[in-house]
Amino acid sequence: MSARSLRGRLLAAGAGAVILALGLAAAGLAQLFATHVERRAVAELSVHLDQVLGGLERQGGALVLARPPADPRFAHPYGGLYWQVTAPGVLLRSRSLWDHDLALPADAGPDGRVQVLRLPGPQGAEVLALERTVALPAALGGGTARALVAMESAALVQARRAFVADMLPYLALLLLALIGAQWVQVGVGLSPLRRLGARVAALRRDRGARMGASWPREVQPLASELDGLLTEREAEIANARARAGDLAHGLKTPLQALLGEAARLRARGDAAGADAIEEVAGAMRAHVERELARVRTAARARAARADAATVAARVVRVLERTPDGARLDWRIALPDDLALAIDEADLAEALGALAENAARYAAARVTISARDAGDGRARIDIADDGPGLPPERLSPIMARGVRADESGTGTGLGLGIASEIARAAGGDLALRNTPPGLTACLTLPRAMAGP
Repeated sequence: MSARSLRGRLLAAGAGAVILALGLAAAGLAQLFATHVERRAVAELSVHLDQVLGGLERQGGALVLARPPADPRFAHPYGGLYWQVTAPGVLLRSRSLWDHDLALPADAGPDGRVQVLRLPGPQGAEVLALERTVALPAALGGGTARALVAMESAALVQARRAFVADMLPYLALLLLALIGAQWVQVGVGLSPLRRLGARVAALRRDRGARMGASWPREVQPLASELDGLLTEREAEIANARARAGDLAHGLKTPLQALLGEAARLRARGDAAGADAIEEVAGAMRAHVERELARVRTAARARAARADAATVAARVVRVLERTPDGARLDWRIALPDDLALAIDEADLAEALGALAENAARYAAARVTISARDAGDGRARIDIADDGPGLPPERLSPIMARGVRADESGTGTGLGLGIASEIARAAGGDLALRNTPPGLTACLTLPRAMAGP
């Protein structure tokens, strides 16, 4: 997934947050379980401690534990449960301690209060112990005694590990479920952006359309701004058309005056001067017409439709009456249902310039065909069987005023005008050597399906 993908970033951040949260939850649950197990262990030890204190008796002048706790682990060496009673001159301990004495802290707790201790136990194992200091009655010889019961901490640790091991599969399932839910959530959350992209693509084909107001609250400001920009652009285009019309009218009179002056010079016998003025005026008119064509093409709505086969047939009929076109075999292989999002006049002008150029250099045949260019566009190929062009000249020939044959009489504006018309309509123009000749590839957007 691309590092620039918003979906990828959201999914990665969400997955990281879920993993971190589940890790913290697992650690917290394990700690809570350990605390709970220790609390239960302390409660169990408290019962055993009461049994130890309640079982103390004096027999034969000696303090003994007449009724030891019933748990059999106290009777097995290193059985995991231990008791010990320390009194002046007396040390009593369970059989499970064998030959080990539990080392009590020097400072005894307050009389009657239970202390929870962690002490080194038999064989170096740590034990959880409950210790209580009590005053012995006279019947037991008086004085104080420190009673202690303990259990190995390893049992608590093992219980905690078993709990974590049992919990991990469920955490893994929960992780997968949360990541899956997040995937769905991100998809639903980003769906307006996909709709936004599709809507903007539709606006390229239908300039009269608008984004509308049926967007989520977070996306609506962007949609409204786009609608405002489209409205402003339409106003600017309308102003450009008006200025283009003003330019045409402003230049019409001076050009007519120049041509009139050329006619007067020719009448006086100054043919060279007349030719010079007419050449300059013609070049000026060609440039003005080209600029006006650019403005008209950019100003027309992209919702315009043109039937490619009809326009191509009309262009060919005109060229067949020219000297170059009359000698050629014209072949039109365009589908009848190919509708392009361009004004018919603009398509005729672009196809006319390209077909006229092909007719000038073709040996015997010119073919006009079409193919799908993807992304809602179609490509019209105008192919001739002429000599073609050197590869290094394919790009420069597209520049304005550059001619394939410098000895010819053309202005070199045809390819430039066709290219500008294609770009203004949202397409492009490219030249390719396709032996035995040259092919002009005119790519244009398809028209939106009618109601």
